[in-house]
Amino acid sequence: MRKTIGFVALCFTVSAYAAEPFDDKFRQLDEVLPTANSYRTASGAPGAAYWQQRADYTIRATLDEAKRAITGSEQINYHNNSPDTLSYLWVQLDQNIYKKDSDARMMLTQPSREAWAKPRTPEDGYKFEGMRSILAGREFDGGYKIKTVSAGGQPLKYTINRTMMRIDLPAPLKPGQSFAFNIDWSYNINEQQVLGGRAGYEHFEDDKNDLFEIAQWYPRMAAYYDVMGWQHKQFLGSGEFTLEFGDYDVQLTVPADHVVASTGELQNANDVLTATQRDRLAKARTATAPVVIVTQEEAEKAEKSVSTASKTWHFKAANVRDFAWASSRKFIWDAQGFKKDSTNVMAMSYYPKEGNPLWGKYSTQAIIHTIDQYNKYSFDYPYPTAISVNGPVGGMEYPMISFNGPRPAKDKKTGALTWSQQTKYGLIGVIIHEVGHNYYPMIINSDERQWTWMDEGLNTFVQYLAEQAWEDNYPSRRGEARNIVDYMRSQNQVPIMTNSESLLQFGNNAYAKPATGLNILRETILGRDLFDYAFKEYARRWKFKRPTPADFFRTMEDASGTDLDWFWRGWFYTTDAVDISIDGISEYGVSTKDPEKEKAWKKAQKDAEPISISEQRNKALPKRLSEHPELKDFYNEHDEFTVTNKDRNTYAEAIEKLEPWEKKLLDQGKHLYLVDFSNVGGMVMPLILEVELKSGKKYIERIPAEVWRYSPKKITKLIVTDEPMVSLTQDPYWETADIDTSNNAWPRKVTQSRMELFKTERDRNNLMRDYNTPLKGKGDKSSKDSSSE
Repeated sequence: MRKTIGFVALCFTVSAYAAEPFDDKFRQLDEVLPTANSYRTASGAPGAAYWQQRADYTIRATLDEAKRAITGSEQINYHNNSPDTLSYLWVQLDQNIYKKDSDARMMLTQPSREAWAKPRTPEDGYKFEGMRSILAGREFDGGYKIKTVSAGGQPLKYTINRTMMRIDLPAPLKPGQSFAFNIDWSYNINEQQVLGGRAGYEHFEDDKNDLFEIAQWYPRMAAYYDVMGWQHKQFLGSGEFTLEFGDYDVQLTVPADHVVASTGELQNANDVLTATQRDRLAKARTATAPVVIVTQEEAEKAEKSVSTASKTWHFKAANVRDFAWASSRKFIWDAQGFKKDSTNVMAMSYYPKEGNPLWGKYSTQAIIHTIDQYNKYSFDYPYPTAISVNGPVGGMEYPMISFNGPRPAKDKKTGALTWSQQTKYGLIGVIIHEVGHNYYPMIINSDERQWTWMDEGLNTFVQYLAEQAWEDNYPSRRGEARNIVDYMRSQNQVPIMTNSESLLQFGNNAYAKPATGLNILRETILGRDLFDYAFKEYARRWKFKRPTPADFFRTMEDASGTDLDWFWRGWFYTTDAVDISIDGISEYGVSTKDPEKEKAWKKAQKDAEPISISEQRNKALPKRLSEHPELKDFYNEHDEFTVTNKDRNTYAEAIEKLEPWEKKLLDQGKHLYLVDFSNVGGMVMPLILEVELKSGKKYIERIPAEVWRYSPKKITKLIVTDEPMVSLTQDPYWETADIDTSNNAWPRKVTQSRMELFKTERDRNNLMRDYNTPLKGKGDKSSKDSSSE
């Protein structure tokens, strides 16, 4: 609809609708975030008094392949860098999650009775794997067997609380002091594909060998820090962990024919590698493509016999927060060095023959690509190795080493190896993701037990950036705004800022939504330059330190110079969705006061009105004026649209009073449109408006989210164009995760879909027919004995 307005009233403001109480979407987060202090500043940087604890480990462990068990002894040297005096220490016993009466096992719930008794689809029933896991968990002798806890040869008093152990100190540990103590322990290794988990062994029935992925395997110091005190939430499976940095000296005794992949650097290559393997490893350091250290032929030969001797592999790792390893005689091993700026890393992959040819082609290449890309958005990779291991764990990360699952599928009849597109990109994607975890949280040491999104969400976001740098049209699962829409529409949600163990829709909540939010922040709200600078500053500030959500939020605002409290509040603290609707458009023209133009415009508007049905039919009626033309007078020639001399005089007087700039404004001939928007979803966002003009020209207007500041539910925006506007589209590139695009355009666009037609299936439940259906492989013989008839 087009209207005219007087030139003296060319002033528009955002409309405010006060029918409901005002909901300030832009109120500051100060009421939610912790108060800044000398440990953590208001800018989001570590404060002058920032501190963190340290734990150094010396570990000696033996893998008993036959029993599938580990026995170990460790010494922990704990450094109290806090301002607090500690009377006890807490140690994590993650293997206790496999005890028969563990919280994780006892709290398991089952599908509904309906799903058990009368499944509508196979998914409604109960899977073989699920039932096997439940029954095996009732029999498996899992958890630590703690032999001794001592210091200086004297036993220490300790109390085990499920997956946590409190060690009572013989004397208070004052600030600046250290305390060394020993733990002797053992545990049985779980079969990962049966009992699940983040580590375990995989049995290969064809060659009777096992592959061990060993993690969360030694009693580890719980974190103690300024925000939480002791982080001793029980390990239930979802919330991972946060640990203290330290140096590790680890010796691993394994069967002599095993190959070991591990956190850290190998210290005794001459003892455990052949001269040929050492030579290949040296060549890999400067190679331009992966060099095979243990070939598939060599690995297959090793599979055929089992050594009764043992060999000890010695590794050291500096300034890491954890330590993991893998061991098997099945391993093929390839490596390639990567050196750039201050990064000097050996990228290595370990995999059984079942992983080839995909692993030999992609794994080490994906490691190098990950480090190259992640360095751009954070800091130079500081460690000497980066490892990807193929085994039973689908995807799990530890310092310098990750466990990744995808493999080709082997046809049971022909033995041919094939793989789907999903498997190929699943392999590349999971390696990027898990190797990327070296940055988040292995170096930027966030508290995963409390906030899963701080490592998974941030890492998934950078994973998306790295995937897009792999090839054009890389099929990333997470990151693009359009991919999160179904989740944002769903009802079964909790805010991102929910403790790790209480998350619903875990993958969508902790991985996809934060990653998507950061992508929106980068592309739509801040722009790449501001975002990338701030994001890298966060990584630089908190490298080898422990950030909290407040530190991330504050750093992003501090380094970008942008108040983003509205975004953090809406995207991270609520389940509001983006749904912005264009409700209506009114067209206005500026009145020139020129009677020749204005009355002509009014006449055109009148002529454009529809002719009533009565008027149409009355045209055919005989008219008296036609028979008596002498009845015509002035008003038969003139009407309300006739320009009079008075009109002209009035216009001349008005123009004479105008300043030159006011006269110019009247002559511009701009088209003015008042557009009504409503915020249906609750989450405020910038307006991204695609304007299409009568000539076919299109352009984008980007209006910041602050347009909603004074009226978060409904606003009216003025759009000025040089020629008539024929259409307007909000969020034309689907960059804000708007959950209903049907209300994003004016005029409304037709939504296209498909409707399936189905033939009526009669007599679906025919027991007689089903009973007499021939058995497969039995020819025409009935399922019952025909001789009995």
